[in-house]
Amino acid sequence: MLGNFSYCNPTKLYFGEDAQNNLTTELQKYGPKVLLTYGSGSIKKNGIYDEVLSALHASGKKIIELPGVMPNPTTDKLLEGAELARRHNVDLILAVGGGSTIDYAKAVSVATWYDGDPWEHFYLRQNEPDAGQRIIPVGSVLTMVGTGSEMNGGSVITNHLTKMKIGKVFGTNVMPRFAILNPRYTFSVPQRQMVSGIFDIMSHIMEQYFSGTDNNTSDYLAEGLMRSLIHSSRIAVKNPQDYEARSNIMWTSTWALNTLIGMGKTQDWMVHMIGHAIGAHTNATHGMTLSGVSIAYYHHIKTYGLAKFARFATAVWNIHEAGKSEEQLANEGLEALLAWMKEIGVATEITSLGVTEDMLGDIADATVLMKAGYKDLTREDVITILKNSL
Repeated sequence: MLGNFSYCNPTKLYFGEDAQNNLTTELQKYGPKVLLTYGSGSIKKNGIYDEVLSALHASGKKIIELPGVMPNPTTDKLLEGAELARRHNVDLILAVGGGSTIDYAKAVSVATWYDGDPWEHFYLRQNEPDAGQRIIPVGSVLTMVGTGSEMNGGSVITNHLTKMKIGKVFGTNVMPRFAILNPRYTFSVPQRQMVSGIFDIMSHIMEQYFSGTDNNTSDYLAEGLMRSLIHSSRIAVKNPQDYEARSNIMWTSTWALNTLIGMGKTQDWMVHMIGHAIGAHTNATHGMTLSGVSIAYYHHIKTYGLAKFARFATAVWNIHEAGKSEEQLANEGLEALLAWMKEIGVATEITSLGVTEDMLGDIADATVLMKAGYKDLTREDVITILKNSL
């Protein structure tokens, strides 16, 4: 490993069928006012809401509810939450839901006591909270897997006015203090959302994997996670109630983006940048925006990192390398990836997400160009990738 790094992850995880029994213990560490935030209300139908409420009442908490967090949380919703948290001077934000809800909770945690425009300061300018600024602690109860938001500092917000969707990875002081991970809490998620989350996990791993040329321990960890995900996804698609498969997917999701497998590596997040721009223009499901452009993107850059793409084919997909060139192996690896994507049922092109050819220029303009991948993209490269994804 060639990189120099420090590693710290302060989030405490409780995992398993009895994980929720630890919620009361964690709640006792915080003051009396809890901002309870969640999405459209599905947690009231599957019983999770009642279990969380029971723990809050048992802990003597005053509950301020903030429902209605959408799949792509908006700046308007962020300002609403910050105003509510400030007015009630809450001591903890408890996010019950998937990645969007937890992302949103982090955004509210830093925006509440910031005296300015949080969109401009934290997202456009990518600033950290100022020294001494109050940050409200966040806890989470995970109900949908994919983002890994339960154990990282990531927060993605959409500005519909400017049609921009931007992520900010905050430091450890914004990461959730605790996370409750009960795989059974994910069973009621619709299949399309389940497979979208599965591809989001895969994309997180690939975007850290496809960079660098050194013999890096992180890459071996990434390969193991991808193999586990592929195996469990095939079981879960056929039987979404399979506890072992769903638990393995949940655990893989957390480790895919809790910073561990990125240690010592450069990272390439351009699939996410393009996916975010598509999501800002179509409001399409996040994981589907990633799957829709991934094949075109990786074909576009594979020549610049051919050895890693060949390794991907053999180490992840068990493709035999005898007598084959690196280019042949790279192509077969991407063909195997595409076949798996079709097998689990994610989008493999972006027209199904509402993208039309006349939108490509605007999407490219809204794509944040990042470096550190095998190829630094230009706006023209993004246009080409989008065209090849239609």
